[in-house]
Amino acid sequence: METDIQHKQIRIERRSRSYWKVLLDNPPFNIFGPATIPDLSDVIVELETDPEVKVAVFESTVPGFFLNHYDFTRPLEESTRLAPGPTGMHPLPDLLARLSRAPVVSISSIRGRTTGVGSELALATDMRFASRENAFLSQFEVGAGFVPGGGPMARLSRLIGRGRTLEVVLSAADINGELAELYGYVNRSFPDSELDGFVDALASRIATFDKSVISNVKRLVNHATLPSDPDINAEWTAFIGSVQQPEAQRRITKLMEMGLQTSPDVEQRLNQITGTL
Repeated sequence: METDIQHKQIRIERRSRSYWKVLLDNPPFNIFGPATIPDLSDVIVELETDPEVKVAVFESTVPGFFLNHYDFTRPLEESTRLAPGPTGMHPLPDLLARLSRAPVVSISSIRGRTTGVGSELALATDMRFASRENAFLSQFEVGAGFVPGGGPMARLSRLIGRGRTLEVVLSAADINGELAELYGYVNRSFPDSELDGFVDALASRIATFDKSVISNVKRLVNHATLPSDPDINAEWTAFIGSVQQPEAQRRITKLMEMGLQTSPDVEQRLNQITGTL
């Protein structure tokens, strides 16, 4: 087993040449921000270019959090000034779109809170499996006064339909593992003790198959199901416009004063707190 020596917020652990783990490792809350983007970019480039990798499992090393919302302590300019990626979109939607199209199978193994960007990353992977007791997915952004920006409306609507997408996004409420399975937000949910074993067995099995066949099947499924880059980019544009509005800034400021990104209680209860703003 080979692990990258330099610690990164997102890094690769090579279980074998064909089966990789992608570790989400930014304690204490797995916040995602502009500083995380280069690490995610490195991972996506390797998944796009390595000739032997066939399957990558995304999982968290941080107890209680799969991947969390965007970093509100950083000035917005740190994000908006980043150069576009190869698709022409901002690096975040660019990387998520490229992950969906990469010639490998990507799997999210979801344990802990999966909020905002975390949900968007999971939706960009090819399959999602969740802990029935310990997975909580949400697009919290409407509760904080702005539009989600990483493509969840375009992706969720293709997975769970129009009505349920509007329920998930406009309620800004938590969806637990069991309900996520019922809705189709995730492929399946498992008792927490069974999640790792199932995902590992599935990934190990896929890793034994021919990469050209895997890539071809994925390409054909993508053709039928993936949203277009303009659909994804429209959400990022709406996010940037809405997050700068006075109401969004008021709500974000209040959340920060209450302990967002510093208080474990606030991060764990973001679902309830956004309903009181």
